[in-house]
Amino acid sequence: MELSTYGMSRERGYLSDFEIDEIFLPDDFLEIEGAAEELSGLITTGRVRHWLDDLPTPDIETFLAEASDAEIRAAMVRYSFLVQAYVWGEENAPAALPANLAVPMVAIADRLGQAPLLPYSGYVLDNWYRLDKAEGITLDNIAMLQNFLGGMDENWFVLVHVAIEAEAGRGLEIATELVAASNDGDAAQVEALLTEMNTVWDRINAHFDRMPERCDPYIYFQRVRPYIHGWKNNPATPDGIVYEGVEKFGGKPQAFRGQTGSQSSIVPAMDALFNVSHENDPLREYLDELHEYRPVPHRRFIEDLAAASELRVFAAGSHSGVKDAFNACVEQVARFRTRHLEYAASYINKQAQGATGNDTDVGTGGTPFMKYLKKHRDENRAQRV
Repeated sequence: MELSTYGMSRERGYLSDFEIDEIFLPDDFLEIEGAAEELSGLITTGRVRHWLDDLPTPDIETFLAEASDAEIRAAMVRYSFLVQAYVWGEENAPAALPANLAVPMVAIADRLGQAPLLPYSGYVLDNWYRLDKAEGITLDNIAMLQNFLGGMDENWFVLVHVAIEAEAGRGLEIATELVAASNDGDAAQVEALLTEMNTVWDRINAHFDRMPERCDPYIYFQRVRPYIHGWKNNPATPDGIVYEGVEKFGGKPQAFRGQTGSQSSIVPAMDALFNVSHENDPLREYLDELHEYRPVPHRRFIEDLAAASELRVFAAGSHSGVKDAFNACVEQVARFRTRHLEYAASYINKQAQGATGNDTDVGTGGTPFMKYLKKHRDENRAQRV
C-alpha cells in the first residue's frame, strides 16, 4: 500500500494536496465566491436567505467537465458553506433549498461521491492554507479560508483539526509499513514502527489538548456548532430538506448527516490497522453510515488497510516487546477518544443550561453520542493483546 495511491502523503495525511488560497474558480463563480467571503456579514443581517436567493447559477456542467480536482473541491467548500448558512442562518430552518444553490451543490457532491451538504472534508481537509509557504503545517502558520461568522474560536476549532490531520500523515504511512513488516514476519521492524507510531500519537494528542486555548466552549456552542448540523435526525428538520430543481430527488425531502469530526478518517484507519472492533450499537451504526460521507479515496484506504492488516494476530504471537508496543498504540487511540468524550461534555452538555434549538443530546451528525462515546473508548482500551 502506498499513500500516494489514495491521494495522501506523509506530510499532509488526508489533507488536500493543494492550498485553497491558491485555487481560483472561473469568472462565473465571482458572485458565489463574493457571497461566501461575505458570509459573516450576510448572516449578521438576519436575512441571509434574501441575499443568497439572488445568486446566479454558474454553468456547472461545463465547469465539472473542465475543472481540476482542486477546483471542484474548492467549489465544494464554497457551496457547502452557503448551503449550511441558508438552512441555519435564520431562526427557523426552511423546508427547501432554492435551485440556484441546490442544483450546483448536488452536481458537485455527485462528482466527488459525497453528500450534498457541508462535509468534514469541506470544513477541514480542503479549507486551510499556510500563511508562510516556506514553513510547515503548524498551528502558528495556518489559517482557515472559508468561515461562517469567523473569529478566533471558529478558526481555532477547525485549525486544531488541520494540525492533527497533518501530524497523522506519518502515522498513516507507518500503518502501511506495519502491514508489510508484519506480513514479512519482521518482529524487530514491527516493534520499531509501533514505537514510532506511539510518538506520532503523542504529538496528535498534544494538538488535541490545545483545543481550549483559543476555542471557548460557550462561543463554540452558540456561534460555531449551530451552522454545522445536518438535516437527518434533527427536530428542526423532521422530514429533511427539499433540493429544488434536482430531478433525481423528485421533489422529495432529503435527510443527510451533518459535519462532524467523526468523519475524519484517522481513528477508523487505526481501528483497521489494530483490528479494533465495536459491538453493535447506535453509535457504531452511525459511524458505519458516516463512512459514506468521507472522500472516496479515504474510504478505500480504510477498507484496504482493514483487509490487509493482520497486525493484531502477529502482535499476539510475538514477544513482549511487540505486544507492549502494540498495546501502547491502542491505548493512545483510547486516550484520544477519552479527550473527545471530555470535550463533548464541556463544549456541548455543560452549555445546555437554558439553550434552545441546539440539541445537546444529539451530535452535529445526528446521533445520541455521550452514552456511546464512553462505551467505544472502553471497547478500544479493552482490545489489547
